[in-house]
Order: sequence, then structure tokens, then C-alpha cells
Amino acid sequence: MRPHFFIFFTIFFAVYGLVNLYIFVRGWQALSNPSLLRAFYIPLFLVLSLSFIGGRVLENYWLSGVSDVLIWIGSFWVAAMLYFLLTLFVLDLARLINHWIPFFPSFVVSNDPEVKRWAALFVIILTTLILLAGHINALNPRIKTLDLTIPKKNGRQETLNMVVASDIHLGTIIGRKRFDRIVARINELNPDMILLPGDMVDEDLAPVINQNLGESLKNLKSKFGVFAVTGNHEYIGGVEKAYRYLADHGVQVLRDQAVRVNNSIYLVGREDRSIDQFTGKRRRPLSELLAHVDKEYPVILMDHQPFHLEEGENNGVDLQLSGHTHHGQLWPGNLISEKVYELSWGYKRKTGTQVYVSCGVGTWGPPVRLGNRPEIVNIRLRFAKLPR
Repeated sequence: MRPHFFIFFTIFFAVYGLVNLYIFVRGWQALSNPSLLRAFYIPLFLVLSLSFIGGRVLENYWLSGVSDVLIWIGSFWVAAMLYFLLTLFVLDLARLINHWIPFFPSFVVSNDPEVKRWAALFVIILTTLILLAGHINALNPRIKTLDLTIPKKNGRQETLNMVVASDIHLGTIIGRKRFDRIVARINELNPDMILLPGDMVDEDLAPVINQNLGESLKNLKSKFGVFAVTGNHEYIGGVEKAYRYLADHGVQVLRDQAVRVNNSIYLVGREDRSIDQFTGKRRRPLSELLAHVDKEYPVILMDHQPFHLEEGENNGVDLQLSGHTHHGQLWPGNLISEKVYELSWGYKRKTGTQVYVSCGVGTWGPPVRLGNRPEIVNIRLRFAKLPR
């Protein structure tokens, strides 16, 4: 195991364990002693807190209904952890302030055990409602329409209708039924070209194969083809297996490649920056990828992770499309995402380069989205006419 993976997993499991311990202790304190509920609390909490990790490990050895159920339970629990943590923190902060500056009414102070039980019930109901709202939101992607102009000649056409769907995360959570709905929404837009800027596959390819999601991929319809680039999750699950599966089912994956589409535009796809972490290799510099590209024509770049946007700007890219961020996926994760990335979600112009970072159409981990709406992006490109 590479040192940075060891450090990452050490920090992850430490944080995961401490958050669960905090939630467990606060829940235990809210139950009466002795209480019949306490007898069920420990095994129930263990199932909830260990199901995500257990399900992910199990599906690598025994892909089954059991692993699916554990992953679904655990995925919702990961989101529940966040909102249990936030609500409990607010309540504990109020108790701390009350210790120094008393403001709780007397009936709260004098009925501490009863108040704890009602507070626990409030936290559970609130978190459940939040997860329900976030799940409904995650299931209903919107169509985001952008009308953009690239002031360059085009060999064959004045417009190009593109559909962009990033971060689908095909697997146990995003299965056949949900992906078929996404495919239908994409096809309804009658695209000239479909672009998939990374994280097509969640992690392990086995659930994708088991559900025959490749047949759904083949149902994507466009005039000039379906193009994709690798994302970090393709590397997590095994990039070569994911690449071959996508290629076998009608998706042209551009891995540090530039292709000319319909003699009209250049489409450039970068290998995901995770290549270094997982293989020790380096992706090719963008300047090298563009060395033989005729920049008199429009140049569209797909790069999964939106770091160093100035590279596209400095190398004459007209439009860059990225994903990866999910815009935090779960509020208040967007506040962190906005600090990490120059552009966490949306459109930005950098001199002559236009950039769009999608928050994605799927979900990783929790099948829940809060603070952003999943999206399929319909970009209607117009090209400047050639001077006479």
C-alpha cells in the first residue's frame, strides 16, 4: 500500500470512528437506565455504523443481495452521521453556553432525563426528514441549459448540441432503473455529441456487470458519438477494467488524446490526475496533447478534476468541461468545496477560455443531495461564421 493511501485510510477510519462514538454516546445518554431500548441500541448502532464498510468489502468477495442491503443501509447512514453530528453539536453548544450564561427555562433544567429523550426524538425526526428530502432531490436531476458561443470557424456546422453528464457513479446505488431514466433524459435532448467527464463507474465494476449496465450505455444516442474521460473512481475500482467495459459498450474513452470530430471541432480528453497516485505514472502535459491540434478550430477539453484551470487558458482551449466536485453533495460540504476549487460548480470565463464545472448527475456514497441539484447539462454551442 502506498504511504499516502495508508495515511488517508488511517485518517478516514479515525474520523469515522470518532464521529460514530460521539453519536453513540449521546444516544446512549438519552436512553433511560435501565431501559429495554438500551438492549437493542448497541446491536442496532453496530449494524448501522459498520454496514457501509462491511458492504463495500463484502461485494468484492460475494456480490449478493446481502452486500446490496448493507451498502444501501450504510450509504444512508453516512449522510445521517453528518446531520446527527451537526444537530448534536448545536445542542451541546447550547448546553455549554447555558452552563456559563443560563438561559434554559426552568422546566428544561429540572427535567433533564425527559428533555434528553425528547431532544433525541427531535434529532432523529429532523435527520430522517433531511435524508428523505435529499434522496428525493438526488433522484430528480434537472436539465441545465447553456447557450455558449465560440468565436472560431467550424468546418461543417454553425451549431453543436452537446449533452454533458458527469459523475454518474454506476454501481450498486446507481443501478439499472435509475441509469435508464438518465439515459432517457439525455436522449430526449437529441444530442449531436454526448460527453461524460469522468466517474462513470462508482468503484467496483462487478455491480455494473451484474446489472448489465452496458446495455443501457449502448442505448445512448447521438449523431457523432459518446465520449468520456477517466475519473478518480475509475482508478479506485481498476481503470483498465473500467476502460475496457466502457469501450466494449459504445463509449470512446479519451486517455490523453485529442480527436477531430466531424471535421469540425477538436475534442481533447485528459487522463485523470489520479493516475499518479494509483500507477506512479504521469499524465501527458496539456501542451503536448495540443501540439498537433489546429487551434483555428474550436477546442473542447474534458478534464475530470477542475484543478489548475489556467492550464486550459494558457493553452488556447475554448471550452473546458469538468465534474468531480459534486459541489460538496451534502450541505455544508459546498462551503468546503468552494474553498478547495477555483470553480466548484457552474460557469466561468477565463480570458478566451470558457469553463463549466458540473455538480454531476449521480451520487457517491449517500444517495442524498442537499444544497445542490443533480444535473444533466445541455450545451448549445454556436460558432462564429467565417469572414467572407
